[in-house]
Amino acid sequence: MNYNPKQQVYYREAVKASFLLFNRYFHKKLQNQSFIIAPHHQTIINALYRVYSGECTRLMINIAPRYGKTQIAVKNFIAWCLADNPSASFIHLSYSDSLALDNSESIRDIVTSAEYQELFPDVQIKKDSNAKKKWYTDKGGGVYATGAGGSVTGFGAGSITPSGKFDGAIIIDDPIKPDDAESATVRGRINERYDSTIKNRVNHRLTPIIIIMQRLHPEDLCGYLLEKNEEPWEVVNIPVIQDGKAIWDYKHTIEDLESMRRANSVVFERQYMQNPVPREGMLYTKFYTYTELPTQGAIKRKCYTDTADTGSDYLCSIVYLTHNGLFYLLDVVYTQKPMEITERLVSSQIERTECKKVDIESNNGGRGFARNVERNLKEANIICTIDWFHQSQNKQARIFNESANVQSFVRYPEGWQSKWPEFSDAIRRYTSKGKNKNDDAPDVLTGIIEKNRAGKRKFTFE
Repeated sequence: MNYNPKQQVYYREAVKASFLLFNRYFHKKLQNQSFIIAPHHQTIINALYRVYSGECTRLMINIAPRYGKTQIAVKNFIAWCLADNPSASFIHLSYSDSLALDNSESIRDIVTSAEYQELFPDVQIKKDSNAKKKWYTDKGGGVYATGAGGSVTGFGAGSITPSGKFDGAIIIDDPIKPDDAESATVRGRINERYDSTIKNRVNHRLTPIIIIMQRLHPEDLCGYLLEKNEEPWEVVNIPVIQDGKAIWDYKHTIEDLESMRRANSVVFERQYMQNPVPREGMLYTKFYTYTELPTQGAIKRKCYTDTADTGSDYLCSIVYLTHNGLFYLLDVVYTQKPMEITERLVSSQIERTECKKVDIESNNGGRGFARNVERNLKEANIICTIDWFHQSQNKQARIFNESANVQSFVRYPEGWQSKWPEFSDAIRRYTSKGKNKNDDAPDVLTGIIEKNRAGKRKFTFE
């Protein structure tokens, strides 16, 4: 510390210009350790900078608990903004008064620290406004903190007359706690509170509102506001597993996350994957896994393929092993790529897995797809029986009617969610209430059951 004037100017301008550098600089200075910025931290920082620069006035950031969101989006962001404009005014809300007050105190501690004051001596806290709940700078800015259900009268966020600088925001951090998420009464109270009071505490229509939270329910505050679609919300979703990998090994390895998923899939989907599935509405609730494949008895390798009907549909092709009334998934191709690519992908899948029997739905071009796959296999000297057929029965009805059999008789390889993430999402997020983006993955699992049935409840194998 004790920079000379040139150094002081250099560091002051550097951390004012870069919110990323501000996070690193003050974490090092105040915590005495380096802040290793993970990709999801950078994503949050980039989103907040869009707010600061005026590009976004309504921002939602959905991320798991304990992944650095509060430190970056509440504490550091407010302190950084005050460094640039000490007249900026913030309202900070959380699910409890004590949590909001603790965050407010942390912001004030950053601002009053010797390290901050050395760079930003113009940011001074008024001596007569040193309470956690409400404190002001001598330039008229400051922070008002309370629970999401508390009173926010007498304080507004932002400036009545915008100065051209970023002049404050409403920042809502976890407006509802996990224990209350299943209560329609509590959710309704928080959502109504936003409409009746919170959103009206901006001093100008361009004053930003930021909500950063873990998703807890389809009808939590984020779900409620997105369903209403009355404000131009920009949504940043950050699931903890992306491309089959953990986003922050420092916090959770992929093994940790998969174990958490197995322990409680609904909670994991909501809080960690930011997919607020309805607890009561999911069609598939049980997923049996295997670590070793059977090697004794009658074993067949088969494939069931459903080609994409429209541009928004997925091709889904599953190679599976049949044994003793069960179906062991071996390989999955699940993609929206065009037919000229998927024909090669499926051909390669069949060759790679040494599959001997393939069923292909021939609806909407499926017959041509099947013939091209057959030709590709012949050219590669692969012996395989390919049957194509037209599926005329109602897809949704078939999926629903066979859902119990899919859950009972299908086996997934250990770690299948990470191995086939898009396929996994399509299965685990499928609801019985009909609001599903795609049904191609459940359709193929249903088809596997149907193709191996001789009677209504009995399975036989060729």
